Amino acid sequence: MAHATIYVGFTVPQLLRGASRIFLTHSTLVVLRHCAFCYCTVNGTIKSKRKMDHLEKTANNFRQEVISQAKVCEITNESETVKRLRLAIANKDFTFKAGQWVDFFIPGVSVVGGFSICSSPGLLNREGVLELAVKHTVHPPADWIHTKCTVDSEVALRVGADLHGYQEGKGNGYKMGTVKLYYSAKTTSDLLFKKNILGLMNAFPGKITCHFHVTQQSSQICKELQPHVTEGRISEKDLEKHVSKDTLWYICGPPPMIESISKLLSNIGVPRNCVFFEKWW
Repeated sequence: MAHATIYVGFTVPQLLRGASRIFLTHSTLVVLRHCAFCYCTVNGTIKSKRKMDHLEKTANNFRQEVISQAKVCEITNESETVKRLRLAIANKDFTFKAGQWVDFFIPGVSVVGGFSICSSPGLLNREGVLELAVKHTVHPPADWIHTKCTVDSEVALRVGADLHGYQEGKGNGYKMGTVKLYYSAKTTSDLLFKKNILGLMNAFPGKITCHFHVTQQSSQICKELQPHVTEGRISEKDLEKHVSKDTLWYICGPPPMIESISKLLSNIGVPRNCVFFEKWW
């Protein structure tokens, strides 16, 4: 039976990297907001705690044994605060699946980073590269990427948890579902990968749709985006029409946003075991 899946969060990479594996057993509704993410939690509650580093937070998650050297071959500014890195992978045995992150090892930096892969496995197969989208913070790995990383910088990568592994374990294969994405940011310039998303909508009409929300837009919205943009936050009214027993909901964003959307979903009758979110803080 097909299901509907809802993704609530702050970033788009996960939808993009899943494009090569769009044959899901669930139809998907995604609500996104601009930020970085990496670790999936089911039925979790976020509490304020001492900040742990990446390896502490993900200590219980499966990791591949392969650690590959990688060289930065392209750096793109996706927004004022987010850089996209394209990395050439040296090890031919290095593989990943949609829904995985990498441990990011930087020579001379003792703290290990953890960043979501925002490209598809198909790009790695075709060109031997993968891409990461990294938001600037004071965290040493992210700060290094934004202030010191250059083309030809060398790092090492190791693949982390597979968010789709539980589906593959069922042995049922994948069936084309539907994806509905709600993606919120301050302005349209903060909507990362919007052109990629529009491209996916055109490539999979009726299967992938996106509703952009902007909360502090002051300039004119371009004609290409206008049909897809709503001014204001993602609301209960936006989401309640998608509630059904076959819907799965994925949330991604900072803790207050995750808590807010989780409560909203509870209020409109979404079972807790149908809600997944990225616990990355």
